[in-house]
Amino acid sequence: MALEQVQATDHYSVFSSVRTGGLAAAALALAVLLPSYSLAAAAKPAPAKAAPPKAPAFDARRTADLIALLASLEAKAEVARQADGQVFMNVTTPGGGFGAQMVGCDETFATCRAIALYSAFSRKGVNMVQINDYNRSQLTCRGIMTPSGEPSVMYAVLLNGRMTRDELREHVGVWQGCLTGFGEFIQDPVGFLSRPQG
Repeated sequence: MALEQVQATDHYSVFSSVRTGGLAAAALALAVLLPSYSLAAAAKPAPAKAAPPKAPAFDARRTADLIALLASLEAKAEVARQADGQVFMNVTTPGGGFGAQMVGCDETFATCRAIALYSAFSRKGVNMVQINDYNRSQLTCRGIMTPSGEPSVMYAVLLNGRMTRDELREHVGVWQGCLTGFGEFIQDPVGFLSRPQG
């Protein structure tokens, strides 16, 4: 700003010695003024950079967040179809595959109220009495018989906006236990049901 004043104002009023010292005095005055102007400009702090936008908080009701959580557990979830407020997914893991069905979804299928994880087993020979006995022995896992007569296991969870990533991860862990336990059950229903269940 001082340099602009020197150029715009009558130099006689700014540098009184110019009258007597001529151009040499003016050059000396400018040499003194310009370095101090440059230092003042350099001393100004740089404008603050805008913070990068934060990722939205985890929401267990969001289909995308469930897919990301499963991916972090080495499981790949793909949406197979969306209809009637439900999202159907196929999930593949290093140990096998299962289905996931999100229910009570909004019009865009972005957020849902519950999820059911399920898997059918090709082994036959388990009857409905044994399936009912299995269900009575379990707190969280539900066994059913498919219309084609295949034994199937399911685990359902009500979802809400306060559920944390770790809590949903725990539910996935319970589901893995359901798969293991139901697999043991269909291999030997009588032996499985004769053991105390925890």
